[in-house]
Amino acid sequence: MPQNPAVPVVLTLSGNDPSGGAGIQADIETLASMGCHCAPVITALTVQDTSAVHTFSAVSADLVLAQARAVLEDMPVAAFKLGMLGSLENVEAAHELLSAYPDTPVVLDPVATAGGGGGLGGEAVLEAIRKLLLPLTTVLTPNSPEARALAPRGATLDECARELLAHGCGYVLVTGTHEETDQVENRLYTGGDLLETFFWERLGGSYHGSGCTLASAIAGLLAVGLEPFTAVHEAQEYAWEALRQGYRIGRGQYLPNRLFWARDEEEAPAPATLQ
Repeated sequence: MPQNPAVPVVLTLSGNDPSGGAGIQADIETLASMGCHCAPVITALTVQDTSAVHTFSAVSADLVLAQARAVLEDMPVAAFKLGMLGSLENVEAAHELLSAYPDTPVVLDPVATAGGGGGLGGEAVLEAIRKLLLPLTTVLTPNSPEARALAPRGATLDECARELLAHGCGYVLVTGTHEETDQVENRLYTGGDLLETFFWERLGGSYHGSGCTLASAIAGLLAVGLEPFTAVHEAQEYAWEALRQGYRIGRGQYLPNRLFWARDEEEAPAPATLQ
């Protein structure tokens, strides 16, 4: 097995989104953009478009574990990124995997609902995430509704973040796209305190797969050796630019243009949109 691979490997556990906006495809495109190799483990099959999730079926925990172990026994994994898990059994499977690699950074996007609407996990899944996964997480990336769902006792987002840190997370980045602020305010916490507030121009429209993009970018940057604060900062810059150059090719939300760097923006034609 190579000791110093030229391309860091990030193993991702996520659902498959046939619209290509979120989930595994978001992981693959983002991690390629970070200079990483994505090893995708499918946790759920979804029926969704750019407007909503219509239904989903979780992959069995045994098959999730088999997929992941095939990779882990074959190549060195520099980071884990977790998205939609889809069932209590898959949360337990993720815990089993991560517990065996305590020194490998973990980025957890605690997907509870899809960007266009639709529940992706019940209270049992949320409780299992709190107890089993948060203690193993390096960077947790909830949006504000997810932070409130995971830490329901918190009266403010600051209190929610501190409650999540108390479960054992290293860092919590609460994103503020759902809040009614002039600018998007993303707040990074560690050690029980607010470390930094990042301000971003609020873009028009809504986006499908923005959370997956941000979490995968952080995982990729951790995999290439950045420390968490720098990884979080640079990942936000990448995600914001992917949204700024996003496109609307379906009837619902915009999709992030995660490969914006591959084209000259001034020369590239405007993306096709539906009116």
